[in-house]
This record gives sequence, structure tokens and C-alpha cells, in this order.
Amino acid sequence: MGRIGFGWLNSLIAHLSHHDLLLDNHVAVVVIPRVLRACAKLSDIQTGKALHNRITRSFLDSDAFINTALISMYSKCGRTDIARRVFDRMSVRDLVAWNSMISGYACLGLLENAMDLFDLMKSSETKPDLVTWNALISGFSQAGDVDMVLYMFSLMQVDGIKPDVFSWTSIISGFVGNFRYKRALQVFKQMVVAGVHPNSVTISSILPACAIAADLRHGKEMHAHSLVIGAADDLHVNTALIDMYAKCGLISDAVMIFNNMRERNSVSWNSMIFGYANYGYCEDAIKLFYSMENEGVRLDHLTFTAVFTACSNAGMVETGKDLFSMMQTRHGIKPRLEHYACMVDLLGRAGRLLEAHEFIKKMPVEPDCFVWGALLGASRKHGDVVLAEIATSHLTELEPKSVGSGKLLSNILADAGHWRDAAEVKKNMKRRKLRGYLGCSWML
Repeated sequence: MGRIGFGWLNSLIAHLSHHDLLLDNHVAVVVIPRVLRACAKLSDIQTGKALHNRITRSFLDSDAFINTALISMYSKCGRTDIARRVFDRMSVRDLVAWNSMISGYACLGLLENAMDLFDLMKSSETKPDLVTWNALISGFSQAGDVDMVLYMFSLMQVDGIKPDVFSWTSIISGFVGNFRYKRALQVFKQMVVAGVHPNSVTISSILPACAIAADLRHGKEMHAHSLVIGAADDLHVNTALIDMYAKCGLISDAVMIFNNMRERNSVSWNSMIFGYANYGYCEDAIKLFYSMENEGVRLDHLTFTAVFTACSNAGMVETGKDLFSMMQTRHGIKPRLEHYACMVDLLGRAGRLLEAHEFIKKMPVEPDCFVWGALLGASRKHGDVVLAEIATSHLTELEPKSVGSGKLLSNILADAGHWRDAAEVKKNMKRRKLRGYLGCSWML
């Protein structure tokens, strides 16, 4: 995010050196770790390295507090290799040093390294504490390894460590990330029964499960929990509530929360625009899009996916085309495959199938199953057998094991009265022994 600046660093070091404060451990152990934390927060590894050099030249590299700060700084800047060298050179490693190194590995997904060091820690005089276990549980949760999350969660209790809200929340996040929404809700209930009170992070982690499952009852329960714990103004909780209510079809509730928010970010705006677009409030979605732009909120690729969805549902082809151009020229956002799929859907729904096909042929990247799926869906709607066959051919290449496009093509041919061709498609599907595997959401 930018460097703190060597001028600032050199001025600080010069001041400390001039007053012999750099050699004063009482000053060094307070000032230097704070500077290193600032470097970590800004991902400013260059300034951190420069300060590390000063530390070495000033013979401060044996101080445990400073070394631990160096480990944390390098880990947060993605250089666990340097962090490990600092760690290995420490003559005395306290609990904080072990946790910093293990957390560094876990946060970057280097879980094998984290577990190796964890095993080494258990054989040392320093024993793992709650922070150690939580770092590993969180790491496996982020990696989507729910089995290891549960295993570590069980082991920590065998080791005599009582899980806290962070431990439970990591498990919930792991299940939500693996689309196991019912299990996530079960864990939430177990947490409450265990006497652990949820915090705002817990609530914002569990709400997506309620949203995707359209589970309004549990969603409202989470809303009530958020009020009880005083998270009524929490940005992430409110954003998750907007998404939940919108996906459950309660647009008015989503709007109420959005309007009452003291602070909004791009995710909040995007969630509300998607909510409007998906439930037919397309003009409101487009109006909110322009309000977002006028207020100077950063528009991202999801913002445009949301507004393209609104244009497609409302049949506003020219508006959609203008926004597609604006996305690139005014906002400098390079179109992603989902944007191309939205444009094909926009043109296809409006019956402009040839234009949609030409649009695909001019794409600077290879179309994926969602792009061809959008054309196939539009071809079925408007009975265009020729384009349906073209789209199906490409989909078969992209997903040779999928039966979805073949079934749809067979239906299109049958609807058009091409019974012999429809039967031939079904025979080919049987010959290839395709099963009912649906690889793309356009078939759902």
C-alpha cells in the first residue's frame, strides 16, 4: 500500500542515534516494534528491511521483543522465509515468538510448515496456548479443510484449552465456505449451548448460510443476536443482513437496513443493487448504481455484474451496452468472463441472438460455459435451433461429462418439430454414457 518513506525512517533513526537512544534497550523495545507494526500494516517490507539492517548494526538483534516484531512484520508481508531465519536465530523463543511464526505460516496457507513448527513447539519447553490453536484452526478453515478444523478443535480440548468465540467462528466460517450451511447453523447452536456468546464476526460469518439457503427464520434469529450484542451499527453485519433479506425476498427490510447504515462500503452497495436486480426492481437498481457512482464509492467488477443483471432483467439493452463501455473507459475495469456472459444474456433475452453470437466471436478471451450457456438459454427461449447447436457444441467441448446442454438441445429440437434430430441427440448422450452432471448454474 505504499512505503512509509526512507526519509521519515532515517530521520527517526538519526534522532535516536544522536541521543544514543538506539542503544537504550528501554527505548528500542518500545519504539522499534511499533515502527515494525506500522510497516506490517502497510505491507511496507522495504522500510521494514531497512530498519532490520539498522537493528543488526546496532546490536539489537538479540532482543526477543524486537525479533518477535520482525517475525510478525515479515510474515504479514508474505516473507515467511525471512521470518523463519529470524526465528531460528533466536537463542530464547517465548510463546509470542512461536505464535507469530505459526500464525504467519497459517495465514499464508502454509499449513504443513505450520504443523511442523507446531509439533516442534510441543516438544519444547513452551506449550501451545489458545492463540496457537486458533491460528491453526483459522488456517485450516481458510483453506477449506473442515476435517482438519474439527480435528484441531477436538485436540485443543483434549489438551485442556477451552475454545473461545474465535475458535467457534472459524469452524462456522469453514462450513459456510464449504457450502455446508446446515452444519454451520448446528455449530452456532452448539456454541451458544456451550456458553460462548457470538460476536459481530460470528454473526457476519453465519448470515451468508441463511442467505444462500433462503433460511429467513434463522436469518432473523441472527439479526436478533446482532441487536443483543450491540452490533446494530456494525458494517459487516449490516451488509450481510442486506444480502440475507434480499435473497429471502424481503427487499423492504434490506432497504431499511441499507438506508439506516451510518457507514457503507462497496460490498453494501453491491448487495443492495443485486437485491433490487434479482427481484425485478431493475430501475431502482440502476438508480442506486448511479447514486453509488455520484457519492464517489469505488465501483468494482461486482457492481457492474449487478447492474448488468438489472439491465438484462428489464430488457434495457442500450443502457447495458453503455454501461459496459463506461466500465472500461471511465472506471478502467477490464471485463471479466461474467461480464461477457451478462452481455450475452442481455442481448439474448431481447431476441438479438445474432448480435449476441457476434459479441461472443469478438471476445478477446475464450468464452466459458456461462457465456455459451447464456446463448443456449436465449436460443431455447426464441427457438433458434442453429445457434442452439453451435452453443451446445462449444459446451460439450468445455464440459464433456455434462448432460445439461444435450438435454436442453434435445428439448429445443423437439419444440421446433425436429423429432429425428432430437432423438439422435439422446442416442449420442446414451452412447457417451453421460450422467446428470450439471456443471454450470445456467442449467439450474
